[in-house]
Amino acid sequence: MTTFDRCHPSLAHGVPPAEPGTIFASTVSGRSSMPPKDGRQLLFGRNRDDVHVCLGEDDRRISRHQGTLVHEGGAWCVRNEGKLPIRLPGSRLVFGGDEPAPLSDGYTALFVRGSSGREHLLEIFVAGKDSTAPVSLGTEVTEPPGVWRLTTEERTVLVALAQRFLRQEAYPQPLSWRRVAEQLAKLEPERKWAPKKAEHVVTNVRMRLVDAGVPGLTREEIGEPVGNALNVHLIGELLHSATLVPPDLALLEARSWS
Repeated sequence: MTTFDRCHPSLAHGVPPAEPGTIFASTVSGRSSMPPKDGRQLLFGRNRDDVHVCLGEDDRRISRHQGTLVHEGGAWCVRNEGKLPIRLPGSRLVFGGDEPAPLSDGYTALFVRGSSGREHLLEIFVAGKDSTAPVSLGTEVTEPPGVWRLTTEERTVLVALAQRFLRQEAYPQPLSWRRVAEQLAKLEPERKWAPKKAEHVVTNVRMRLVDAGVPGLTREEIGEPVGNALNVHLIGELLHSATLVPPDLALLEARSWS
């Protein structure tokens, strides 16, 4: 097992080269990885001294040993050892006592809801079993990055707007501008957030992407009635490009954007 430091990017951006089947697990407190072998277990929960990956260290509703990532039958799965359910993509819940839930190759975000509605994120990445050795591209022209640049303010407003998508809720919709402004006002009351101000920030981002050639972000393309389509398409682009990732939800607990 390998343990990494606390300063690490989201697993949604990829993992280092690893043996196929290797699992990576990451929280805001740290990251660990483990190669595949039946019977191996990677523990996560609140008690840092007794687990491989600490989750919800400052939240007493999270169990000291909340769950286990276990390799059995040639694949990784997650078993709930705690009192709270673990939420998988599609809002599927795994409770204590349930059969372990299988994990797919690639990226998966798991959530445990703690006290005061806090959402604790455990990122998982299972290295693909059909991975092949990378081909050298040392002399090729550099490919432009797919991640869109955002200011901290823009990212925070967009995370508030897209939080249901980032939490992988079933049938997510963007928050209303009123709800977005209310949440931002609680984070930074001195900035006097209003629905129109939040909408203006998001519109500026959307128009930058329109100018860069991203389709589906104008009223002319969508046609009336537009409804939430512009925001849904914008959020989709930001998620698929990994510009917004589940760990960004931590911004909604921040008290300063400086």
